[in-house]
Amino acid sequence: MLTKQDKEQFRSTIFRHLDGIATATTAFSLHKNGVLQYLLDHKKSSVENLATAFKANEGYLNVGLRVLASQGWLNMSINNADNTVQYETNNTSEKAFSLVPLYADAVNLLNYSVKFPDERIGPDAFSALEKIFKKYKQNFGFSTVSEGSIEHQVLKHIEGVIAAPIIVLLGLNGLFHKYFMEASFRAQEYHKDPESFEKILDFFTHLGWFTKKKDTYRFTDKGLFFAKRASAYGVTVSYLPTFMKLNDLIFGNPLVLKTSSPDEKEKHVDREMNVWGSGGAHATYFKIIDSIIIELFNKPIDEQPKGILDMGCGNGAFIQHIFDVIEFKTLRGKMLDEYPLLLVGADFNQAALKVTRANLIKADIWAKVIWGNIGRPDLLAKDLKEDYNIDLKDLLNVRTFLDHNRIWETPKQTINGISESTGAFSYQGKRIGNNLVESSLLEHLQKWKPYVERFGLLIIELHTINPELTANNLGKTAATAYDATHGYSDQFILEVDVFNKVATEAGLYPDPNYFTMFPNKELATVSINLLKGNI
Repeated sequence: MLTKQDKEQFRSTIFRHLDGIATATTAFSLHKNGVLQYLLDHKKSSVENLATAFKANEGYLNVGLRVLASQGWLNMSINNADNTVQYETNNTSEKAFSLVPLYADAVNLLNYSVKFPDERIGPDAFSALEKIFKKYKQNFGFSTVSEGSIEHQVLKHIEGVIAAPIIVLLGLNGLFHKYFMEASFRAQEYHKDPESFEKILDFFTHLGWFTKKKDTYRFTDKGLFFAKRASAYGVTVSYLPTFMKLNDLIFGNPLVLKTSSPDEKEKHVDREMNVWGSGGAHATYFKIIDSIIIELFNKPIDEQPKGILDMGCGNGAFIQHIFDVIEFKTLRGKMLDEYPLLLVGADFNQAALKVTRANLIKADIWAKVIWGNIGRPDLLAKDLKEDYNIDLKDLLNVRTFLDHNRIWETPKQTINGISESTGAFSYQGKRIGNNLVESSLLEHLQKWKPYVERFGLLIIELHTINPELTANNLGKTAATAYDATHGYSDQFILEVDVFNKVATEAGLYPDPNYFTMFPNKELATVSINLLKGNI
């Protein structure tokens, strides 16, 4: 039986593993190209000077350096007034940078790991895994590793780079099925190459996930804890295609992962894995969403929206979920014959629209599924009115983790005042100042205001936090991984308070009755908001 302290420690390990994927790949790329030694030699430099010195793409270089600042290895100073960012070494830099070469084998292993979803673990990958497992068991040359030391930090990073892709692969392919989790099993029950697969099981046995008796394995309580949370690794691991191209992104072609059309398969992320990984976390947020939906659709009928529009509908699962909540848990659900619920799913991707249509038909749910661009609500409103006689402003608009992933548009005007964000933002390799990012969000929300000010915009959004705060709370937040995955892929996650300030400036006010943050106020990287024109 795990104690509360055990669970806290294991959660911390998951966060440190996620840190590892972002930090190891980033630090090793910067090390190979001489940036880390340059910083040690010069102590302090602006990101602009570093980009010039190394012919780097300033935007992605800034993202990478901020990742290291989030791990406590650099100090970051940002001045949004004159759009400058400086990085300075600190008392951990020399030690941390000296350990970066130890990432080499683990980072090279990712050349195999990135192919796991398509090719599984083949003979070459098993050979590479065996080599690195042996090194890991020797603690990579560390004679003693005390918790809280830089050596321990790096060791957990390496552990995460090795283990996380395998955890995700096993989670996606059934090892964490109830059958295996509740009974003893042998390698041959799961893999056609049991001798090789045993090497992986032995590695996890070394980590304390399994006990082994002869050739039979059984989950420990610790192993069950991680197995049940395998999806927590999914989102970060889904960005391995991006992490494996950091050398190009930072020092070469910044467009190496760009697609030529919205319907082309994404190169920067494994979307299926991403959806699987986000599903576990979303369950927690959906409980809050459910309570808001229930309250809104229990109001007098003339105070209720006529329906719901889900922008970025993906596979239609969120629409299905909301419909079920309304049908079975609200007063509106008892009145659907008299007051039908208008359901609309909109997405930029045609493939997603096809999947949504098929899934909603299968679920026997009536809904309109149309193409839509989150950056052009005017076009969406026009299409809804002309094609279906639906007024966008009569609907409750909902979306999950989408606004930060809109296509970048340079704002027409800059905000009054100076941004308070510490974020690192880029578009196609070019660094974007934080004043511009706030201005872009302001204009984006202003576009939506006419359509959501009455019934609201119900939104789950992702956020960044100050890298110094992240560094002081290692093992308590996934902020480093979020900043890396989103920074390298041209997404714009602002701090919670900055986002809410901009929304208010746009005339959309967070309803305090529904506003929620996760995990807490200080370290919040996710928020749930109902933004309306008036409260």
